[in-house]
Amino acid sequence: MVLPEKDSDRGLAGAIDRILDKGLVINADITVSVAGVELLGIKVRAALASFETAAKYGLEFPSGISCETAAWRDAMLDREECPQCGKKVLREELLHECCPWCGWTSALARDRMLKMPFVLKDDYGT
Repeated sequence: MVLPEKDSDRGLAGAIDRILDKGLVINADITVSVAGVELLGIKVRAALASFETAAKYGLEFPSGISCETAAWRDAMLDREECPQCGKKVLREELLHECCPWCGWTSALARDRMLKMPFVLKDDYGT
């Protein structure tokens, strides 16, 4: 089966999306010394990531950020990327039901559907 290419994998938008999704950490230690004597020392620690990625890896947030908002609670939900369309979907929904965007169904969900009894009912509930 051939999976469709994601348009977001190309160009600047794709690069930014990937950096925010995976995160980027920069650690740099710069020292200037003369004759073994350190004259200047600079330590740089920087992280660039979405709040969701940063929270997943336990990065500390600046003061003044409220973790009690609805958007924050939504970002903390466990999401997986759909293998077919690439959209982020709740992990439990993706594994046990299907992707709401493209309809992709996991093997686990297909097995569950096959084991469920199929009952037809008419308009009168009989």
